[in-house]
Amino acid sequence: MGQIVRHVSANTTRYYWYPGDKREWARAAVAVALGGAVAGIVATMSHGLLAAAVAGASTTAVLAGFNVGRRDSRALNDLPDLADKAARRAALTHGGRAAWRGGVQGAWWAGAAVAIVNLPGHGILANWVLPIVPAVAGSLAHQAGLLYERTDQMVVPTTLSSLSASAERLPGTAL
Repeated sequence: MGQIVRHVSANTTRYYWYPGDKREWARAAVAVALGGAVAGIVATMSHGLLAAAVAGASTTAVLAGFNVGRRDSRALNDLPDLADKAARRAALTHGGRAAWRGGVQGAWWAGAAVAIVNLPGHGILANWVLPIVPAVAGSLAHQAGLLYERTDQMVVPTTLSSLSASAERLPGTAL
């Protein structure tokens, strides 16, 4: 949860709360702006609205999907152990936020598909294939974001000898 603090007077302070983190809102704005820029460039070069809409929506979906994937991975790491009642409540909070992010992603992809279908252009490619391109690109980027955040947290051995030493400690492994 983000917070903006405004000091109105010496005795009064107003707090404005907004969902998410300021950095996440900035990343979302960059994704939308870059998608719009790509759509404008493609529209200028191809003189076609269909290709521009697919390229712009896909760019936005890829950037947003990657960022949401990273955010989901961090939320999974912050998930508490479900030993007591307060921890289960915290887990529900994390799950609710993840459901919110998933709903927003699904709404974006569905809206992009409806917008692409309603553009001028007919045929199997324009009506069936191109509308799902942003959703597929965004979901693949979401998975890439999850993996990227996971690999950032992995411990990689620095030398081959440390790798063989750790393998010798594991039962059933032979090097």
